[in-house]
Amino acid sequence: MSISIADGEVIPEADEPEVVLCLDEFGPLNLQPHPGRQWTERGGKHKDPDREPRPRRRATYTRPHGVRHLFAAYDLAKDKLYGHIKPKKNRTRFLEFCRYLRSLYPPDIRIAIVLDNFSPHLTTKKDSRVGDWAAANNVEFAYTPTNSSWLNRIEAQFTALRYFALDGTDHASHKEQGSMIRRYIIWRNKHAADQRLRDVVDRANVA
Repeated sequence: MSISIADGEVIPEADEPEVVLCLDEFGPLNLQPHPGRQWTERGGKHKDPDREPRPRRRATYTRPHGVRHLFAAYDLAKDKLYGHIKPKKNRTRFLEFCRYLRSLYPPDIRIAIVLDNFSPHLTTKKDSRVGDWAAANNVEFAYTPTNSSWLNRIEAQFTALRYFALDGTDHASHKEQGSMIRRYIIWRNKHAADQRLRDVVDRANVA
């Protein structure tokens, strides 16, 4: 129902959400060489004899800098992506991001958040914060079936993020990598109709 409302196929009634967001975490974000297309001179026997050999990708046997996680949400109606990079992926960080999303819309507008049933997304007997927060903030969660996270439309946006922002990179720090991801999100939201972007997203949705 939430997806149908966002697609304009169903008109929301008084108690139904007016905004639909697709949410998931992307990562872990490691500091390692990422394979992918990149501009580089040809190597092998046809290379320029006066040019230095092509540098090899560095090895990453250890990960002393840890990992990061991107919490991201995609507004279906606005075709807009939001994202925050966090050091951990737990219920506390998840709720921090949900509070940010809630702040983007007036309190009287009901929001639906589509997401998978990863344990930090759920209310449990020992920790009811997720359900309590949703009830108090005019939000409802719509969970995709187990092992069906591909139904969440943000997955195609992650494919595009990987293609445009991470493929062919080798960032030296999480600050550098995070800056690249944030710049991509800004570019993506300003160029949502870009044909290259649309092609990548459409292929991911079909797959």
